[in-house]
Amino acid sequence: MSATPQPRRPGRRATRVLAAAASLATLGALAAALPASAGQDHAGGGKGGKKRTVDVQLLSFNDFHGNLQPPAGSSGQVTEKQHDGSEKKIDAGGVEYLATSLRTARKAHPYSVTAAAGDLIGASPLLSGLFHDEPTVQAMNKLDLDVTSVGNHEFDEGAEELARIQNGGCHPKDGCFEKDKKGGPKEFEGADYPYLAANVTNEKTGKPILKPYWVWKHKGVKVGFIGVTLEGTPDIVSAEGIKGLKFHDEIETVNKYAKILDKQGVKSIVTLIHEGGAPASQTYNYDCDSPGAGDGISGPITAIAKGITPKVDALVTGHTHAAYVCTIPDPAGKPRMVTSASSYGKLYTDTTLTYDRRTKDIVRTSVKSANHVVSREQAKAPDMTSLINRWDKLAAPIANRPVGYISADIPGRGAGVPESPLGDLIADAQLAHAKSLDPEADLALMNPGGIRSDLVHKASGGEGDGVVTYGEAFTAQPFSNTVNLVDLTGAQLVTALKQQVSGANEASPKILQVSDGLTYTLDLTKSGADRVVTDSIKLNGKALDPAATYRVALNAFLAGGGDGLPELGKGTKPLVGADDLKAFNDYLAANSSADKPIAPPKADRITIVK
Repeated sequence: MSATPQPRRPGRRATRVLAAAASLATLGALAAALPASAGQDHAGGGKGGKKRTVDVQLLSFNDFHGNLQPPAGSSGQVTEKQHDGSEKKIDAGGVEYLATSLRTARKAHPYSVTAAAGDLIGASPLLSGLFHDEPTVQAMNKLDLDVTSVGNHEFDEGAEELARIQNGGCHPKDGCFEKDKKGGPKEFEGADYPYLAANVTNEKTGKPILKPYWVWKHKGVKVGFIGVTLEGTPDIVSAEGIKGLKFHDEIETVNKYAKILDKQGVKSIVTLIHEGGAPASQTYNYDCDSPGAGDGISGPITAIAKGITPKVDALVTGHTHAAYVCTIPDPAGKPRMVTSASSYGKLYTDTTLTYDRRTKDIVRTSVKSANHVVSREQAKAPDMTSLINRWDKLAAPIANRPVGYISADIPGRGAGVPESPLGDLIADAQLAHAKSLDPEADLALMNPGGIRSDLVHKASGGEGDGVVTYGEAFTAQPFSNTVNLVDLTGAQLVTALKQQVSGANEASPKILQVSDGLTYTLDLTKSGADRVVTDSIKLNGKALDPAATYRVALNAFLAGGGDGLPELGKGTKPLVGADDLKAFNDYLAANSSADKPIAPPKADRITIVK
């Protein structure tokens, strides 16, 4: 894998800038007569008659996950706090609307840069995931995205595939998906924007696998971007995908490259970090700085923000799919903006960075930021509609095939509770598949992060209400993990369940979804491992025997000890079955019909004490 991506290709933005430059040369006198506005130079003299300060518009988003089409159900909604204190759900997202929002926001802002904080690809709906996310990269190119950090999901298909996403080329196994004008294979061109991976190095060379930083330059203004993913990426991705890579501490890495940029004369620095926090409110427009600066946010990003050098002027974050705009003090006690724009393109963040031409730094006291809804009531971007239609035509024969029937919405990702109805259904499907391989299979466990959406009763196309299509099932469970069977003792199962809420998972629990028959109590009034009440763990009404051996079904990710659950990686007598999506589709086919659709599971296998 090359240490740096190929140089950015001249594209639509380059053409647009050249055209704009020509127009400005002709209309210079007219431009001088225009009134000052947000994004233009401020008063206060400088060299060559230039104004001393200028507002740089930073547009940002995160965790897009290939959601080219508007996300369905609660996954496609944001919650807005109203003036009277009530809350309102707003349908949002979809790249057709995101493009319109960003293009509208850029108007009247001659200094505008667009950045992202990782997970643009991976865990994507079928329209993008079926084609290894090439459609999403094409959409990001059209959006004029300037730069992004890597996230953990950029490693879902491994480092070599990430290099292809950056540099282009057809997929090594599936080949080229599109045809050129002559009917021959059309090679994928790759990302026009750089992926930054400052804290991801090759174990052999010790060098970053992609560029660690990038500098945006416009009319003498320079802003440096450092991109990192969470140090804990190895705990939440397949071991095969990160083989030969090393992930480093976020604070140490950012501080290292901030010094390098500073020595190069780049004083204005933004960090793009794929790690986030937990906001105090689920409304996107709540006051994160109430009662004091940063009081409305908790989680890993708070300690990271407090440890990153004051040389960095703002942090664009992600990973937790949350929405917040906070000022968290830097190590010098100076307020610093920390933002996140939810997920799936439902929000974007507009941050104003006031750049001082004399110091070449950001005037921190002038930084302003806000999240904005990507409303579906605005006009669609025609070029994005065309892109979606082109890829949809290729995907349609597979995507529209019915695989099952449901009687009502089955919440998954959008359930907002530790145990979701869709999680139970998927676990049941995996246990059924396991029993077809080994009748002695006892239970199944499913990782919550592997469930990416809800199953929605309302038709998404022409399939009819209650029909689950292959595309919808793929969107719910897109990782193509195999269903594995392993032997674990009762004691190991207890340990694994406790690891959900302790150790690496204490601050952000990973509650496994469980198959029918496994029950226990989760006491959230306690802390650490004690939150799982040992005496309450039962299988088919009987307490687990610590010395007994149980046959457990779980996907390949969990079988490798993923999600900070190393005890699950100690299973013996492994047996590998089909991929999890096939297991799910087979279960839907065997257990539902148009006359007898599946009802949502009650999600009452885990008793929650609050």
